[in-house]
Amino acid sequence: GLLSVIQRLKGSPEQELRIVLLGLDNAGKTTLLKCLASEEVSTITPTQGFNIKSVHSHGFKLNVWDIGGQRSIRPYWKKYLGSTDLLIYVIDSADQKRFEETGQELAELTEEESLAGVPLLVFANKQDLVTAAPAAEIAEGLSLHTYRDREWQIQACSALSGEGVQDGMNWISSQIMNRKK
Repeated sequence: GLLSVIQRLKGSPEQELRIVLLGLDNAGKTTLLKCLASEEVSTITPTQGFNIKSVHSHGFKLNVWDIGGQRSIRPYWKKYLGSTDLLIYVIDSADQKRFEETGQELAELTEEESLAGVPLLVFANKQDLVTAAPAAEIAEGLSLHTYRDREWQIQACSALSGEGVQDGMNWISSQIMNRKK
């Protein structure tokens, strides 16, 4: 009817996606979210609960849930995973003392039934620091190559400068396009 003619004239309605943004505390999740939303990143406070932002990218509306990474909050992560279209996991590449802990958390997440087959983007954040481990080394340490049940990508980035963030968003866009086919 008339509605379908109007929709064709306007173009297809913007597709909405639910993205959950997780990682240990101080990994840079909120900084990354503010970078994606083109907001000021100079003053960030630790997330005590969660932030939700809608970000428009590549013709999609991305509803991004940034959930705090403190040890006391992590048991609640699974309550936010339902209907997730994509998981972004952020790692502090310079905090090598916590690589084992972050790897365990990621492994537990990817075993959650509600995330079965959900694409995973790992942002190896804080690459601007001299002590940052390279993304390839982090991928090896996380055994990402063993993930056979989902598409995954690791992306080196600096949420502060924005370097590498757009490359990760391009990968998300390609995942969305591949799923539509």
